[in-house]
Amino acid sequence: NSFGVPVLSGEVFFDKSYDQNPLVNAFSAGIMNSDHLISAKSSGPGNPVFIVGSSTGKDGIHGAAFASKDITEDSMDDLPAVQVGDPFQEKLLLEASLELAKTDIIVGMQDMGAAGITCSTSEMSAAGDVGMDIDLDKVPTRQKGMKDWEILLSESQERMLVVVQKGKEEQVKEIFDKWDLNCEQIGVVTENDELNFYQNGELVAQVPPSSLVLGGGAPIYDRAYSEPAYFNTYKQFKIDSVKEPENLKDVAKFLFQQPNIASKRWVYEQYDSMVGTNNISTNHPSDAGVALVKGTSKGIAMSVDCNSRYVNADPETGTAIAVSEAARNIVVSGGVPSAVTNCLNFGNPYHPESYWQFVGAIKGMSKACEQYSTPVTGGNVSFYNQSVIDGKEVPVFPTPTIGMIGILDDVRNIMSLDFKSAGDEIFLIGKSVNDISSSEYLVKYHGIEASPAPYFNLEEEHQLHKCIVEMITERAINAAHDCADGGLFVSLVEMGMNGNYGCSISTSKEIRKDAFLFGESQGRVVVSLKRDNIDSLKSICQNHQVPFYHLGQVRENTEVVIDDEKFDNIENYKNYSENVINP
Repeated sequence: NSFGVPVLSGEVFFDKSYDQNPLVNAFSAGIMNSDHLISAKSSGPGNPVFIVGSSTGKDGIHGAAFASKDITEDSMDDLPAVQVGDPFQEKLLLEASLELAKTDIIVGMQDMGAAGITCSTSEMSAAGDVGMDIDLDKVPTRQKGMKDWEILLSESQERMLVVVQKGKEEQVKEIFDKWDLNCEQIGVVTENDELNFYQNGELVAQVPPSSLVLGGGAPIYDRAYSEPAYFNTYKQFKIDSVKEPENLKDVAKFLFQQPNIASKRWVYEQYDSMVGTNNISTNHPSDAGVALVKGTSKGIAMSVDCNSRYVNADPETGTAIAVSEAARNIVVSGGVPSAVTNCLNFGNPYHPESYWQFVGAIKGMSKACEQYSTPVTGGNVSFYNQSVIDGKEVPVFPTPTIGMIGILDDVRNIMSLDFKSAGDEIFLIGKSVNDISSSEYLVKYHGIEASPAPYFNLEEEHQLHKCIVEMITERAINAAHDCADGGLFVSLVEMGMNGNYGCSISTSKEIRKDAFLFGESQGRVVVSLKRDNIDSLKSICQNHQVPFYHLGQVRENTEVVIDDEKFDNIENYKNYSENVINP
């Protein structure tokens, strides 16, 4: 772990649509003093422009362009050399940049990603309404004789563009020399609104920076979109068309053997979760990962969520659910949702049905973020995620992955998900409905893929969050875990796994038993508490007008008992789950 950054949490979701095109989305967060914010804005004509970090090579040339068009067998010939990241080199660059940031000489700084030097120079210049003169001969390169366009479009990793105050050049070089990194002045800021690129003393490219950025001259596309035929078919699903199984114990065992519900231990044990000793979720298992802000009593909660099956069933509702589940995970861990980022993974935007999914997802994310007052601080869009199978183009499920952070004012208020002691009372907070739509149970056990997104109400969800926050603040509960994939039953078993506690619960007579146990209707949280706190819990729920249901009690042994019928025990559910994902 070259960065020294712990992996706090994550999510793994399997579907056949990803078999030929797997998606990996990563989300990282940092802590800073808001008074020391460095902008990605260039200013001050005459100020020097530096490129720092690794040398520039031919890797990744046309990478962004290649990823921004339909991938066919013919286009594979255009596949660029893939950028090979060097985590240790990146760590050196980050440390050097942080040391430079402690001085007062930085005017602006930006990393180099898609389109390399072209992108960073244009974005920084456009933000400051200035230009730049750039000498490509001064850019450190890995190969001799690189052409001008290759240097401009290279997407080599571990590089940054830095504008500093004139006269401070030697101070910059000293810092990067200390870290054994390239540090070359490649140009200067100019008054005119032009980017001028030179090689061998000749002007090889000239372009107004504003013409390359959104809000300037960059094109804005208004794509046609249309509702796919499957959407109306999905809406026709009725729960009455599915016969309730006679033996729900077999269903429970079956679900714990499904990759989407089984233990992800094989995945997360490959990552370092304790480096830096910031992670406080290891000893306090919680729905969100929680990191300590050292030197304070505060903590940061982080969650990454997206059930793409829901999004495929209904893009607007499914994406609102993704935002809401991320927020719910933070809330039940003791935090208050603060901000959102995203990676929006979709198919070909020239296909009206794929673009319809994208439009719906944006609407759903917007509504949910407004509801929770969580600004979208940034994000990424990835189109053309599809494969050709038997001559047919098959897109991945629309996957708007949501990364959210929340704040714990006092990390002593972190709420874990595990049952604490036998005899504790178990309550279900939130509205339960007769719904199995898009659930793992419906899709995998019954083999029915065509159904709408599960029940979801944004206002009810938000009231639930407020209710749980107050319960934690008032110390009315001692464990909380949201109902997600696999439904209530999976949540109950997961709460018992850490301490090997079983439970005895009673199901609702107003809802089908399979729907109550395995349905994935949203806006529900399971909590446990001491009997003395029941009145406090009820009062809080009533004040927020949130329904609650007394499920039962935590058992002394490991048996899971539903309506006086023994299903199995915690040890066996662990065994069913542990070796499913283990290549």
